[in-house]
Amino acid sequence: MQIKKIYKNIKPELLLDELKDLIVKQGATVSESKMGTYSLPDDSSSFISRGTMAFKVPGEPNKECIRGYIVGSARGETKLMLDVNEELFPQDRVASLQEDLDFMLGSYEVKST
Repeated sequence: MQIKKIYKNIKPELLLDELKDLIVKQGATVSESKMGTYSLPDDSSSFISRGTMAFKVPGEPNKECIRGYIVGSARGETKLMLDVNEELFPQDRVASLQEDLDFMLGSYEVKST
């Protein structure tokens, strides 16, 4: 399953940290987390960030239950994509994670029309 969201005016680093906490709350553990910041080619004073993260569930040390990707900037849009292995991270946890995301970050989300 894949979850895709677009946020506006939120720092990618904040999104990464909040997402890590919310997924850990659902019983997963962080196995990888990194964030890089890059200057834009036409404006060295503006930056875009790229983050990746991976999570595992206890008892399955060699299998990822979620892998996440974040790309964006604080002054514009930040995109989030989560690849969820539903065999390791069941639908009820996914639903709970989405509810938490909507509660915590819903005011920043760009709603599709």
